Amino acid sequence: MATMNISLPGPMRDWVESQISDGQYANNSDYVRDLIRKDKQRAEKLKTLQDAITKGFESGDDGALDMQEIKRLAKEREGLAI
Repeated sequence: MATMNISLPGPMRDWVESQISDGQYANNSDYVRDLIRKDKQRAEKLKTLQDAITKGFESGDDGALDMQEIKRLAKEREGLAI
């Protein structure tokens, strides 16, 4: 495994050490690896969302929304049809 040295201000260092002393992480590296994994997952979810938004915009105008019909269909799906 590759090594990377980082510098942190005191309050951040204290925070990392508190996470370790609370037993949530085995050591500093474990904590940083978890942060990186979570950041990577967040970035992947954001990209998926942005791709869906872009695809929607590029698909063109689908016409006006009929809110009454949307509400009716939602109620119908819930078994509450009028």
